[in-house]
Amino acid sequence: MLGLMQKWPLTCDRIIDHAARQFGNREIVSRSVEGPIVRTTYGQVAERARKVARKLTDEGLERGARIGTLAWNTARHLEVWYGAMGMGGVYHTLNPRLFPDQIAWIVNHAEDSALFVDLTFMPIVEKIASELKTVKTIVVLTDKDHMPESSLDLICYEEWIADAEDGFQWVELDEDEAAGMCYTSGTTGNPKGVLYSHRSNVLHAMIAALPDAMSLSANSVVLPVVPMFHANAWGIGQSGPMTGSKLVMPGAKMDGESIYELLDTEKVTFSAAVPTVWLMLLQYLADTGKKLPYLEKVVIGGSACPPSMIEKFRDLYDVDVIHAWGMTEMSPLGTLGPLKPQFADLPDEQKLEKKSKQGFTPFGIEMKITDDDDNEQPWDGKTFGRLKVRGPAVAKGYYGGAGADQFDDQGWFDTGDVAHIDSDGYMQITDRSKDVIKSGGEWISTIDLENLAVAHPDVAEAAVIGVSHPKWDERPLLVIVPKQGKEIEKDDVLSFMEGKIAKWWMPNDVVFVDEIPHTATGKIQKMTLRDQFSEYSFPDAGND
Repeated sequence: MLGLMQKWPLTCDRIIDHAARQFGNREIVSRSVEGPIVRTTYGQVAERARKVARKLTDEGLERGARIGTLAWNTARHLEVWYGAMGMGGVYHTLNPRLFPDQIAWIVNHAEDSALFVDLTFMPIVEKIASELKTVKTIVVLTDKDHMPESSLDLICYEEWIADAEDGFQWVELDEDEAAGMCYTSGTTGNPKGVLYSHRSNVLHAMIAALPDAMSLSANSVVLPVVPMFHANAWGIGQSGPMTGSKLVMPGAKMDGESIYELLDTEKVTFSAAVPTVWLMLLQYLADTGKKLPYLEKVVIGGSACPPSMIEKFRDLYDVDVIHAWGMTEMSPLGTLGPLKPQFADLPDEQKLEKKSKQGFTPFGIEMKITDDDDNEQPWDGKTFGRLKVRGPAVAKGYYGGAGADQFDDQGWFDTGDVAHIDSDGYMQITDRSKDVIKSGGEWISTIDLENLAVAHPDVAEAAVIGVSHPKWDERPLLVIVPKQGKEIEKDDVLSFMEGKIAKWWMPNDVVFVDEIPHTATGKIQKMTLRDQFSEYSFPDAGND
């Protein structure tokens, strides 16, 4: 027997229409690329998105056309997203932090028909334009007064949509049709395309807004520091309008002072970003003595959040940190780490231990760990395994068919992460499978070592890689960036770590560098570090 309920397709145009109807006057504040703070509303964004859809249709773009964006988080970028989806197209966020030749490869692989670009990224477009095989239209997201000089045939965004007829009717879409596209920023091989559906975007937005996830509502003031080109700004581009949250878009300025200004002047209650952004903010707060009177909660993901960062936000600024984990392939949220009720009365130290894990799955994500033979492993908080996931917002394959070996016939996606899960359901990433250190037949977690090292008061950032060892196969090398103006000795760091980890986990050596390389999404680039230290030998390698 089938239920007698209406078939109401879960399509993204319904999100922006709902925002316009119920929260039409709710503000969207953008730090524009041109400089000034710009204020608009959901009602105005919805109206202008229809104009974008009208103009894309007038340009001859058809259902399924890929529409690339090289843009910061602004209201204009949001307009392009919803306009592209509403006319049946597929928004395709391009990561400007990739190398230009990688961007060109991605545009060509996706077969983008149009490209919307912020002024900041025009040098990239100028450099790669001759290589782009399918792009027919390039729109610069600015007004007439700020249009750049160029030999390319460029369109001014504000003039372009000003010429559009009103009243565009969204295309009637099936909820399983493609809505968005984002390529992974993998450090090996070519990036792989993840193709989101309208249904997956809507369901992910609902998941993200849940109380034990981002807990968004019409009363929230949300600063998505995480870029829209980094896995959909972790879904905030959809969950914000869905809930009527006020959005504060940071544009191009991600430094501590600029982020603080928006947090303070707009009375932001919730934000989300990778750890490197919060390091800059915390340093700015430490230098100036300023506080965070309005901020209530931050979600930190993208790479492991050091426990010391969670402590600082809690103890110095009364801000609750939710540690999170996810992937582009997961839209991207996979786990979040608020405390379950049974931990409410634990001492702060034990609460911190739980909150330092990546957390538990919200409804809509299934998770397991397996050994190399695909045998499921126990949730005992000790047994490591390959982390696999499935759910309605998890990819079932890559665009073009790459990486088929990561998906099995039961829908499980092999994330490439190594993790354990405790009996309370809290998952902890111990490494990427390619980064875990195998020493004497046992595994050492580089993430645990990094989190411990960065808790040292004079350490700004830390990375750990495995280096070849004649007896133990691999041993840990600790790479450290000291805080500005601080001088640290190797023995200072090792003494600080001693007694906090198993003795055989202790790094065999410590090296100090000015900078640790990062991927385009802010993660530590272990492959580059391994190349950098490929000829390195431990001083005591012959004596161990």
